[in-house]
This record gives sequence, C-alpha cells and structure tokens, in this order.
Amino acid sequence: MHGSDATGSPYAPHTDEERSQMLEAVGAETEGDLFDIPTAVEFDGTFGIDARSERETRRLVRSILGRNDGLTELLGRGHYGYYIPSLVTHLADRSEFLTSYTQYQPEVSQGFLQALFEYQSLLVELTGLEIANCSMYDAATALGEAATLAERVRDTSGHRVLVPDRLLEGRRSTLENYVAGTDLVLEEYATDDGNVDLEALEKTAGDDAVMVYAENPTVRGTIEEGLESIGEIATANEALFVLGSDPIALSLLQRPADVGADVVIGDASVLGLPTSYGMGLGLFACREDYLRQVPGRLVGASEDATDRRAFTLTLQTREQHIRRERATSNICTNQAWVALRTAMHAASLGPSGMVDLAKRGVTRAEDLAARLDALDGVKAPVHDRRHFREFVAHVDQPAAPIANDLEKRGFAVHVVGEHEVQVCVAGVPDEKLDPFVAAFTEVAR
Repeated sequence: MHGSDATGSPYAPHTDEERSQMLEAVGAETEGDLFDIPTAVEFDGTFGIDARSERETRRLVRSILGRNDGLTELLGRGHYGYYIPSLVTHLADRSEFLTSYTQYQPEVSQGFLQALFEYQSLLVELTGLEIANCSMYDAATALGEAATLAERVRDTSGHRVLVPDRLLEGRRSTLENYVAGTDLVLEEYATDDGNVDLEALEKTAGDDAVMVYAENPTVRGTIEEGLESIGEIATANEALFVLGSDPIALSLLQRPADVGADVVIGDASVLGLPTSYGMGLGLFACREDYLRQVPGRLVGASEDATDRRAFTLTLQTREQHIRRERATSNICTNQAWVALRTAMHAASLGPSGMVDLAKRGVTRAEDLAARLDALDGVKAPVHDRRHFREFVAHVDQPAAPIANDLEKRGFAVHVVGEHEVQVCVAGVPDEKLDPFVAAFTEVAR
C-alpha cells in the first residue's frame, strides 16, 4: 500500500509494513526507541492547564504581565526602537497584508509588490547604491551574506575578511557560522578612540583580503570620520568595502556610495518595528555590478501584456528557485511584511522627517552626555568624537553595581566595561531623561 493511501500524503510512508521495515533497518522495535526523552519532561498525556473562559484567561495573562518590571530602557548597541505612528500598524494589519505570504503570484499581489519596490527604492536613495533587496533576516545574516558575496566577486589571492575589534558578538558569531563552510578566514583590525585605526587597518589589509567591514555609526555610538580612507584602503587591496548602518543614520550621515562602499548592510527595522529583542529586518544594498549575486529576493518593475507598469519578484538566486550549485544563498524567509512596515514608517516621516529624527539622535545623545559629564565621578562621552543615538560613559565606581542600582530606580543601561556603561536615547521620551540624570547622580556618588 502506498503511503499516500494511508496518510493522505505522498511524502510520508507510514503504513505498518513500511514502519516495520524502517525500524528493522535501524535496529529498533518501536518509534519510541528512537528518542531519549527524560522522564521529567516527557509528555504524560495531559497539559495540566485548567480550562478558563476568555475573561478569566485575560485576567490571568494581565496578572502575569503585570509582574514585569516597568523599566525605561536606555539600551542600544545595534537594536533600537522609535515611536511608530499608529497608521503603520493600522495599515499593515489589513487582511490583504497579513494573509499574504510570498508574492509569487504578481497578478494578485501588485499592491504589496509595489510597496516592497518602494522600500527597495528608499534604500537605493539612502545608500546611493543601485540595488537593494527586500528579504534578509537581520544585520548579522546580511553581514554573512556580504562576506560570501565578496568571495564570489573578488578575484584576489586570499580569503581574509577584516572586521573591527569591537564588532558586536552576535554579528561576529553569525559571520563565523557563515565563513565556517567556506575558505574565508575572519580577522580583526584595531580601532582607536571608538573609530577605525586607519594606520592599523592599512597594515592589516593586503592583497589577500576579500572584504573590509566598517560601521557608521559604530557600536559605541561614534560617527566614523575616516570612511573615504577606509574605502581607499579596501580598493587599493581589491577588497570589497562593506559598510554597516541603518535607514535613520543614513538619512543624515555620508552616503555610502560617496565614500566608496560596495555593499551596505544593517538593520532596517529601526523604522516600523518596536524593540522586539531578536526580530529584525536585514538591510542589504550593493552596486549594480553584483546584481546577479544578491541573496534573497528582489522586486522588479516591468510591463504586463497591455503595456501597463507591473511589479514582480525577479532574480531570485536562492536555492529554492534555481539549481542548488548556482544558488548564492539559502536565505528563504519572507520578510515582506516587516519591510512593508518599514516602508510605511519611512513614508509617513518623509525625507525631512527622517532627517529631523536623525538630528535629534545626535543632539539628544550629546546633550545627555554633557549632563552626565557634569556629575562627580562620571566622564561622558568616553570618546572625543561626535555621537549618534548613544555614547559610552566612564564611571569611577564599578560599572555593574551602578547599572544594578539604576535598574532598581527604573532605568536600564548596558555595561560595556569594568568602569564603562553605554547609554542610548533612541525611543526614550524627553520626560524620562531628567529622572534618569537624577538617578545617575545618586548612584554615581
């Protein structure tokens, strides 16, 4: 009997005869012998959850969530939250968006595809690069994809990928996973006072480097001043210059294309998504030379049979769509709905609104740093540079106890050194800053 006759699926052989043959082949008597589940966690047939009405369930959930600490989070380091206009949620929650998966059928997905095309166009305008995609997990995987792209397009004698010594651990570990299955080798170059040490980078780089990665702003909130020089070093060694940033920063800072960047990666979810502690949207843009090497999905503009403008998914170079040996990536998530929210948020702000939001990130961070610097036992910022969104402060007292004391007073900051804390103003209401300075004054004594 064919499996489909018993199970309704042509892919799952589950007849008694087939099960017996498979168990005999692996030397097991029952399916249960294939698993080693500790008794303490083994399912005993009941969940032990009492049935409740909707009202009772809501009351229980509210009581559980009510036990959470109501902290004001001055946290950043690559993950930022901003106020999201209500229209973003209301529009993105329309059924035609929520019920849509991948837009494989353009004839019924023109609205969604056009929105994604606008998202790509936004990234093209912000980066100055010609190509942007709409389907990456997050900044870390975008960085990994940039490294494998560099190996494919750069005809150099080596396989070294150069990253700053202050690269976020999550991004570094993901990049390590990407290069583990290739000939690529990950190496660090030094930073100085928060930014790239150009002399150290020049000594580290060589004709065996395939990629040089830098960030603007940096992980410590400083604005990178030597982008053109970094690009020149990469070009001189025939390496790909990859720059990490985000849409809000890009609306104010130097355009990557103008400083020689070949690829831009980052997290686009600074627009459209609240802080979600893991969920993001990878930004990936590059020069047109690498069009057929771009991972993920691209939305293209074309014409239909009646010569009307139409949108469609195009150049899908992932293994699901083409022969595995020709695939550039196995990125296969559908980030379309998240990209839609980002596009809606950006459109609601408009160009001037995005610039204003970025400028506030500079002035509010530097103003708060100056207020903390006036406190006894505090030096802020640590780096003698311009800052965007966040900064590092030196505290005479050990940093961990200070952060713990701040948490007791309702504020969360990052501990980044024995005597260093990092403070981010993105998404923090103005009225919360005075109480934060007052709390810092108490704990820093």
